[in-house]
Amino acid sequence: MPGFIVAYVKYVDKFNRVIGRFMMYGIFVMVGILMWSSISKTFFMPSLWTLESAQFMMVAYYIIGGAYAIQLKANVRMDLFYGEWSVKKRAWVDAFTVFFLIFYLAVLLYGGLESLFYSLEYGQRTRSAWRPLIWPIKAVMCTGFILMILQSISEFIKDIATIRGVEIK
Repeated sequence: MPGFIVAYVKYVDKFNRVIGRFMMYGIFVMVGILMWSSISKTFFMPSLWTLESAQFMMVAYYIIGGAYAIQLKANVRMDLFYGEWSVKKRAWVDAFTVFFLIFYLAVLLYGGLESLFYSLEYGQRTRSAWRPLIWPIKAVMCTGFILMILQSISEFIKDIATIRGVEIK
């Protein structure tokens, strides 16, 4: 494999590994927000911002962590036949089906960017009493889609390397 392709795979894998491991701690942020929500409802006045903040954090948690999940092959597969196949046959199937994933992510990215630009142009806010701006979470979603596309391309390259009998590490 050419050096720039190997460098791409190594850089994207390392970047998504770091981001994914960092986002794993987002669960603690969500727990903290929801714990504060429970405490404030019980002892103080209910907070307006907690529910939407927890929702936004959950979106960031699973969208930004999506690239890391792809890298770990933690996505759902129909293992009826897949588990019995050889490594090369799995690589062939993965190299073919990754195009469907990239197409799907590209459509999500296109829609996300359209929605992000709309939110920025009109200052879109939620309809709750807190009324936060929506564009930051839409930007996070678009970033997650880009990271997943980059990781999918990396996985495609690794599948091609497996088919050719070359190992990229």
